[in-house]
This record gives sequence, C-alpha cells and structure tokens, in this order.
Amino acid sequence: MTFFISYAIVYTANLPSLCSRACSNVVGFSFYGAPMKYTKPPLSFEQQANLLLARGLTSDRNQLIEKLKAVSYYRLSGYWHTFRKPDDTFILGTTLDDVWQRYTFDRQLRLLILDAIERVEISVRTSLVYHHSHAFGPFGYTSGHTMPTLNKNDFLLLQGQLREAVRQSKAPFAVHFKDKYGDTHADLPFWMLAEVMSFGMLFTMFRGLDKGMKRTLAQEYNLKFGVLQSWLHCLNAVRNICAHHGRLWNRVLGVKPLIPAKDPLWRNPVVVRNDRVFGTLTLLKNMLKLIAPQSSWQQRLEALFARYPYVPIAQMGFPPNWKSCPIWQ
Repeated sequence: MTFFISYAIVYTANLPSLCSRACSNVVGFSFYGAPMKYTKPPLSFEQQANLLLARGLTSDRNQLIEKLKAVSYYRLSGYWHTFRKPDDTFILGTTLDDVWQRYTFDRQLRLLILDAIERVEISVRTSLVYHHSHAFGPFGYTSGHTMPTLNKNDFLLLQGQLREAVRQSKAPFAVHFKDKYGDTHADLPFWMLAEVMSFGMLFTMFRGLDKGMKRTLAQEYNLKFGVLQSWLHCLNAVRNICAHHGRLWNRVLGVKPLIPAKDPLWRNPVVVRNDRVFGTLTLLKNMLKLIAPQSSWQQRLEALFARYPYVPIAQMGFPPNWKSCPIWQ
C-alpha cells in the first residue's frame, strides 16, 4: 500500500512535465492550455473591401476602399459590430452609410464631451489651487503632508510627472519664472503649475487631499467628496478615450461614476445608470449647470442627436424618457 501511495504522489507531482515531454512534438501545445498562433495575413485595402462586400455589406466598392484608407478596417469594425451576425456576415440591408454615420456621430460626440470636460477640469483645478495655496502656500504641493492620503510612491511619482510637465513646457510664464527665480526656486508656484498639469495629475492631487479639503471642494458642486472623486476618476478615463479617438458612443465604461445615493433627481422619474455614456453626460450636465449656466452645451448635444436620427442612443444608456430627468430640464 505504501508503495502505491508513494508512486501516485510522485506520478501526480510530475504529471505536467511528463505530459509536456509526451506532447513536445505537438506544435503550440501547453499542458496549461493550448496557445494559438496568429496566422492572419495583412490584407490590401482592395482585399478588405472585397471581404466586407462578400459578407453582405452594401456599398460602392471604390467608396468603401476610400473609407478604409481614411479610417482603417479595424477601427471601423467597432462600428459595424452591432450589424454583424454570429457567422460574421452582415444583417441584410446593412450599408456603408449605416456604419459611417455611427462613426461620424461618435467623433462629434467625443468633441462635445471634451468641451464639457474642459470646463469641469478648469473649474475644479481653479478651486483646488485656490484652497490648497491658501492653506499651504505657493509651493505646498511639493510637501507630502499636504496630500496625506497618497502613499509615498504615488506622491513621488506625481512630483516627477509635475516636474517633467514643467520641463517640457514652453509657456512664456514658465520660462520667465525660471529665468527670474530659478536660482532660488526649483518649482513653479501652484497657480502657474496648474496650467501645465494634466487631468490625471489633477485627479491624483484631489485623491491625495485630506477629507476636510475634499469636502470643501465638493460642497462647491453640491456633492459629497466621495462622489466628486469618483466623477473625476470617470472623467479622466473618458477624457483619455476621447483624446485617443476611441469608440465611446455604445461603450460599457470601465470606470463608473457614483450616483448620488439620496438625491431623487438621479432616480425619479428617470433612473440614471452609471455604466454607459448617458451617466457621464448627465453628470457633466449637472456640473455645467453650476459652472457655466449660460452654456448651450445641451442644445448642441440634442442637435447632434437630431442630425443622426438613426444612431440608437439607447445603446448609450439613454432611457426613452431621459428628457424627463430633472437634471436635463
């Protein structure tokens, strides 16, 4: 009995290596899984067009080739995905114009969102710089105790990013300050630095503040500080998607903003979901009411929808009665 138990233990322990040796002649085999080798060759624009036409896309071939040259097959594939059947052929009647309309709609949507995010970014940045500088002075941001909720590594990484942003800046005010005060100060005053830092740096700074200062900033937008922090996190992620020209209109968001828990404006008569673009647009609208009440941003968004009536905004998370939401009124 002892012999069989020992043999079983030895055999089981060595099973992966035994199987690996036994299957060493099988191309691509692995005991822990069979990795697949990518074998698809690059296709010419003409071949790409032929493939799409063969799969049922309706289009003039020459026009299709021109669109593929301008945008790329892979990029457009994100916009024809909802027109595809499980066997990769297109739903009967799908046209190039159907796909192209979604592509151009998404591009114009990203521009509108960037416009709103810019206003939010500048407002929050102004408020953060104001309160932080009055509490800790013009160079307080260089001391870790002014951002107590950042760990040491994150704080040092942030400082490196800020100094690199200043180093690369050609802004006249940065050059002037270096010329005049560079022998005494290695860093810019916070209100100058703010003009060269990114949204990501702004979010990291906010994340690092103590609860008291976070609360002070959030109250300016009638929010809890945890909600505002989650909104900044979401907007930073969405801004990165827009800046890199990523598909946004029907995307499920990886970074989801918190919906104010006790505020009925977000739940009655419309429930605002946070996993798609409608939630992001709603929080932007909510902040713009305070930051730029004179803005025509909502009208421009609705005009975009009117120009592209066949783009289904339901896939963006818009419920049928979204205009009944008090935030949009």
